[in-house]
Amino acid sequence: MEYDIQFDKSGRRTFLKQVPLIVAGAHFARAAGAEVIADSAYGKLRGADVDGIKVFKGIPYGASTDGKNRFMPPVKPAPWTGVRDALEFGRTSPQSGQPAAGAPAMGEDCLALNVFTPGIGGRGMRPVMLWLHGGGFATGSASRPIYDGKNLARTGDVVVVSINHRLNVFGATYLGEAFGPEFALSGSVGIQDIVAALQWVRENIAQFGGDPNQVTIFGQSGGGRKVATLMSMPDAKGLFHKAIIESGAVLRLTTKEDAIRYTYQLLNELGMQGSRPRDLQAVPAAALLAANGSVLRKMRMPEPGMVANSPMVDGVMIPGHPWDPGAPAISANIPLLAGYARTEETFYDRPTPESMAMTEETLQARAAKRLGIDPAPVIEMYRKAHPDATPWDLHILIATDHPRGTHSRELAKRKAQLGRAPVYFYRFDWETPEGGGHMRSPHTIDVPFVFNNVKIAGPKISQMPEAQALADKVSAAWATFARTGNPNIAALPKWPAYSDKTRDTMLFNNVTRVVQDPDREPRLIMEKVLKLA
Repeated sequence: MEYDIQFDKSGRRTFLKQVPLIVAGAHFARAAGAEVIADSAYGKLRGADVDGIKVFKGIPYGASTDGKNRFMPPVKPAPWTGVRDALEFGRTSPQSGQPAAGAPAMGEDCLALNVFTPGIGGRGMRPVMLWLHGGGFATGSASRPIYDGKNLARTGDVVVVSINHRLNVFGATYLGEAFGPEFALSGSVGIQDIVAALQWVRENIAQFGGDPNQVTIFGQSGGGRKVATLMSMPDAKGLFHKAIIESGAVLRLTTKEDAIRYTYQLLNELGMQGSRPRDLQAVPAAALLAANGSVLRKMRMPEPGMVANSPMVDGVMIPGHPWDPGAPAISANIPLLAGYARTEETFYDRPTPESMAMTEETLQARAAKRLGIDPAPVIEMYRKAHPDATPWDLHILIATDHPRGTHSRELAKRKAQLGRAPVYFYRFDWETPEGGGHMRSPHTIDVPFVFNNVKIAGPKISQMPEAQALADKVSAAWATFARTGNPNIAALPKWPAYSDKTRDTMLFNNVTRVVQDPDREPRLIMEKVLKLA
């Protein structure tokens, strides 16, 4: 099961178990189909042909991260002789909670990737789309059924790659202050794993029918945060050529000061003050996770949406905050597609008869705690823009924009201001019938459309022709962007690039349209609340 981050009623960030809005089949299982063999730099791999798509699962792109490799930069995998089976997903990165039924067991030998390709060998001319899963920087796995890449690979004629990498305490614990320069890069090893996966793609993907010079990184939620971070990293430069950030805009990451504060709290929680690094590398994974959870429940971070288990700005791997005060110049030439869902917050604050009957007084109290200011001007501006909205509606719109929607727009604006490669912006307005019919457009709603997997996205969605029609358009736009750097397709209205003047935004729905600067007045006041204007 995956977890994400939410604000509790006191304004603190907490982990929220994701109760999926999708109902998916048991696609965690061993790949079935005719045997297919592919070469790699490390040895031959046995995959399966599944409905015409060649599927390879659990390919190691790095060595195990346990023992002496814990908290250290990734190490290349050892080569093998003979043919290695690539028929099952690799281990799930250790995280709080238990994997979903049928999912791979957790383990620190988790640096594995999966390839879904229409054909292997040849000259490798298909665009490559490398997916980074959600769950913040704390949870998740590439083995979720809704991330199955076969349909996107087939309909988009692209090679889809998905990966697992280190998360939470294993992926972002800075130990340089406590244990010396040997651990100077430990605060970002999880994101370094992704760089290692991109290096594997550059070296090997041509053998799987992919073009190493046409790589797009894309991700949703925490996966989008990873994309945004990679766009600022010198070691990732040249390893990807386009980027897609779905509901995952991040402007700032963990500072060195906050990372050090977290580390000493972790060591105190474990009773390991003054211990040696090798002692910490030998702590059972479950004990580390438990201590991490305890620290996170106590530790407050300075900005909305920020968590301690995020990569640290170390001046080397991550030279500075990736999108603050501006977009990263190092990826100025990388075209970007970015956006969010209209009512992201219904994923976290689920609508019930009681919550939807919210009073004006409750709205005022909830908004005051969330925003940390007198909420009256904000509520009034949102009410003016949405005169028919109930207090519950206004709560959801405000919470969605604080900060996810606002940061998404700000990230797109800063990218456009570089004036180099284009950025295309969207808002996903399509409303799901699942979850009692009141979820509207929640966080994660876009994922089954991007992967063209609406047939496993829920019992109601799967029966809706309009859902499939929208999935065909969205997945085609994403694949076209991966191919050309421009998402325009004939089935959609003309999609202009975003600018800080016109703010053209594609609103995905049964009737999709482009609107300039939708909800302008709420945007302006929330930018002031978040000190962006």
